[in-house]
Amino acid sequence: MTDPGQDLMRRIEAIDTAAADNARAAEAYRQVTEEIAEVTGTATSADGVVTVVATADGGVSRVTFTGGVGDVAPEALSASVTHTIAQARYAAARQQAEVVRRGFGDTDLLDRVLDADERVFGDRRPADPGPSPEPQHVSQAPPPVRPGRRDRRPEPDDYSEFSYLRRGR
Repeated sequence: MTDPGQDLMRRIEAIDTAAADNARAAEAYRQVTEEIAEVTGTATSADGVVTVVATADGGVSRVTFTGGVGDVAPEALSASVTHTIAQARYAAARQQAEVVRRGFGDTDLLDRVLDADERVFGDRRPADPGPSPEPQHVSQAPPPVRPGRRDRRPEPDDYSEFSYLRRGR
């Protein structure tokens, strides 16, 4: 049989080890949480006209345009902005995954959290939006005609059709 004092010492050491492990895990969770809160994702459109910065929660913190924005057709600009926002959000999600992997190793923790978010809140995982839409530049159209005085119809040379000018009637 073993000495009851030795058994007690082993149990105390096991509890101390578990407490130290828990303290390290809590510190790792705290550090990962702080890093994730600071994550941003940045994306620029293929033509370089639109740049978007997305926050860790998928919000858009900044959208900037270059001087070439006037050369892009409105429909193409809209598609480019939407696509670039999706790219920035995806970049933020990838950076979050990297923070989790760095903090906890290669675990399935992030996958489980994303699965739970989808089940509970209906949140979908950020997906790669694919390639950027093709930029469509505005063609140089002639300047619009400014309305001025209304054009008058040219006066006819022959006034014989007007009844008050006809004789005999």
